[in-house]
Amino acid sequence: MKNTLYKALAIVALSISLFSCSNEDNNETVSGNGNITLKFDNAYGANDLILNTQGNITSNNEVLKINLVKYIVSNVVFTKADGTTFTYPKSKSYFIADESTTAGQQFKLTDVPAGDYVKVKFGIGVDEAQWKLGAAGQGDFLAQADAAGMMWSWAAGYKFLAFEGTFTSSTVTTATPFMIHTGKTGTDYNYTEVTVDFPTKALVRSNITPAVHIITDLSKIIDGQNKIKLSDNNMGGMGAMIMGGAKLPLITQNISTMFRIDHVHND
Repeated sequence: MKNTLYKALAIVALSISLFSCSNEDNNETVSGNGNITLKFDNAYGANDLILNTQGNITSNNEVLKINLVKYIVSNVVFTKADGTTFTYPKSKSYFIADESTTAGQQFKLTDVPAGDYVKVKFGIGVDEAQWKLGAAGQGDFLAQADAAGMMWSWAAGYKFLAFEGTFTSSTVTTATPFMIHTGKTGTDYNYTEVTVDFPTKALVRSNITPAVHIITDLSKIIDGQNKIKLSDNNMGGMGAMIMGGAKLPLITQNISTMFRIDHVHND
């Protein structure tokens, strides 16, 4: 009887101990700042993108050879597990994703408050409020964008996305250039924002820098919810140039759907 009582008391003590440890873990004090890296991995459909190669086929059976992919990532906002948000400082929140360079495929964001983050929002392009600050209000980013070929002119504004290469189709049998640039055209500003959830929490700590691996499915630019046929935009055999008009808002809608989080590394 006494042994049974001792065993029962031991089980109760162990349960209290385990509960206490679990409770302490769940109430871990997180403070200070850390860093987080956003990695943009361009793909075409289910395949990793390789520049200057054939085999990128649209649902309209047009074959693309892509040689240039650049887009402006901006206005980053992170959401924590408790629903609170952290807006990355606007002055530091403009980046140029560029498939042709290593530096253009990942961006380290510094001085991010420690916490467990579950989603991120970002823009594609430069928001209209920022552009309205004028050339003097752009800081260093104006020169950076100009050097990267992501400006038309100051009056015309930034290129939000540049997607270029050659294509063939059943009616265009010789490799023909295509060029898609999005940005401000007339009364259409064509800036868009994207929110994507993390499959696992990004644990920002002073000693942990999570890497968020983002897949960008470039096939959706012209082959998303809105289907854009390059052959229909071939200017007298000189190439398909889409930089304005009714197609650009449709492409902007497509762009907002081309991002997903593949995984998060908490290293």
